[in-house]
Amino acid sequence: MDITIHSSFLPHLDPDASLAFYRDTLGFEVRNDVGYEGMRWLTVGPPNQPETSIVLHPPAADPGITEEERRTITEMMAKGTYGSILLASADLDAAFERLQAGDADIVQEPTEQPYGVRDCAVRDPAGNLIRVQERR
Repeated sequence: MDITIHSSFLPHLDPDASLAFYRDTLGFEVRNDVGYEGMRWLTVGPPNQPETSIVLHPPAADPGITEEERRTITEMMAKGTYGSILLASADLDAAFERLQAGDADIVQEPTEQPYGVRDCAVRDPAGNLIRVQERR
């Protein structure tokens, strides 16, 4: 079986702030920018991985969720407990410096974890937790 990861989804509340974070701070390229009925979806990804993307979507886009569920999602996003993704870098310290310079919301500086990895953590403008792990 030949299965790969094509896209992962993270919610956003402000497409312009998300675009600035993922494009300008992380250095991802914009692959798609689509608007529909007042909502906006952004597809971004690392330039060296054209087959893998993150789709940044409005939490209100799913017609199957209730207004109460939307409120819960928005509250969880504000606390940083709804969405997360794990990225990797060959040079974690340089990546962290770039995140700091881009005014990312720092959660954890580069740290040697007891489970055998070295990583750091930040939040994107929507509150999604972004961990960056050092590739060894």
